[in-house]
Amino acid sequence: MEWIILGIVVAVVLIVGIYLWSTYNGLVKLKVRVDEAWSDITVQLKRRADLIPNLIETVKGYASHEKGVFEEVTKARAETLSAQTPAEASAAENHLQSALKSVFAVAEAYPQLQASQNFLQLQSELVDTEDKIQAARRFYNGGVRELNTRIKLFPNTLFVRGLGFTEREFFEVSEPAAISEPPRVQF
Repeated sequence: MEWIILGIVVAVVLIVGIYLWSTYNGLVKLKVRVDEAWSDITVQLKRRADLIPNLIETVKGYASHEKGVFEEVTKARAETLSAQTPAEASAAENHLQSALKSVFAVAEAYPQLQASQNFLQLQSELVDTEDKIQAARRFYNGGVRELNTRIKLFPNTLFVRGLGFTEREFFEVSEPAAISEPPRVQF
């Protein structure tokens, strides 16, 4: 009889141990995936921020009197580069999108600028980068959703916070219309 009880206790401990081991490893994999996805977002935000000075210089050559627009873009670019969290990045996204739309509105007033190969190439690269940011954002938010769900599930919620796992913020934008589509110049 003692062997049966001992066998049952060992089996229960083994099952619980396997469950804890697999849950912990699964959460570690999700955390790494979310970290990687956030890194992808920051890479694309940096790429776009690097394109913006070239775009500004190109437009400045044609519209030097639009100083306020250029200052706003420079300020928004600095916010984007300094953003450390998804919430900060979301706020910076709103400002930058609004500022870029102003630049493209100025550009529309200059037909010779719209015909410039340099401007067209920069615009194309910017649109491509915006698409990559959107894809990276979707991947990040999917990973965050999966991680947060796993953390909140019972019985995981009883012990995973003690192991150092916390919920992550989604990369949301407070004004979805501001980023619903990449900035484009209409010819």
